[in-house]
Amino acid sequence: MKELYKKIDSGVMYMLGASVCFALVGAFAKVLSASLPSVEIVFFRNFFTLLLIVSTIYKYPIQQKGGRPYLLFFRALMGLLGILAFYYNIAHITLADAMTFSRTSPIWTAIFAYIFLKEKIGKKGWFAVFVGFIGVVLIMKPNGENFLKADIIGIFSGIAAGLAYTSIRELKKFYDTRVIIISFMVLGSFFPAVFMLVSKYCFCKELDFIFAHFIMPENLQWIYILFLGMFSAIAQTLMTKAYGYSKAAIVGISSYSVIIFSILVGFALGDPLPDIIGFLGILLVIFGGVLVAFK
Repeated sequence: MKELYKKIDSGVMYMLGASVCFALVGAFAKVLSASLPSVEIVFFRNFFTLLLIVSTIYKYPIQQKGGRPYLLFFRALMGLLGILAFYYNIAHITLADAMTFSRTSPIWTAIFAYIFLKEKIGKKGWFAVFVGFIGVVLIMKPNGENFLKADIIGIFSGIAAGLAYTSIRELKKFYDTRVIIISFMVLGSFFPAVFMLVSKYCFCKELDFIFAHFIMPENLQWIYILFLGMFSAIAQTLMTKAYGYSKAAIVGISSYSVIIFSILVGFALGDPLPDIIGFLGILLVIFGGVLVAFK
């Protein structure tokens, strides 16, 4: 029993460390977004992470049976759209709100698993989904005055991430975890590069979270990009270790600490603290996610 608690503690500590790193990734992305478009930040983030993941293959060869290439592509595409939306939101709303929108993904995953994988949710699960949705509405403000483009993109970031995570549950039966990540990073590096190239000839303001002109980083910006990629890789590693030590539900619950860290980091960068309604919305999203994790 003592050994079990030790593993749980290790898993939670790894996840807390990952949450701190994810909040720092958001911080560097927010600082860079003041002068660089979000799609370019996504490109650099994915490209540097891709190099780090590929470097592990030589020491630890890939072992898998494969067999679901279209689902692998779908996961990579949804992951890319989700992160494009998330990084756009980081530039336009508070870091805490952007992180909370993205953390609705477990709620969406439960819904998509019910629809596509025929997994049962149950009354408690549906209650958790309802609570999470109420939280999202409160973050957007119930009077509708703050129902902005960023709110819609924020909801989309959670939906896209939910679809990506749902597909991973099936892909893990056929592919090495690194192949799933690499496919995402390859697509996540290639398409942003194409989007920036295309934007020279065809720019759509409504889709500015996808299309934007490339701006060459200068001086300190390169250092921020380096830290962005480094903390992203560390966060992914710590998160993977967390799920290896503890049950998914326990790790999933502790992963919501990233919202708390994002509030603190965002405040340090000049973000206002959430008002009472917004804070209640954040709590309801966390509560809904925790219920889904238990379920």
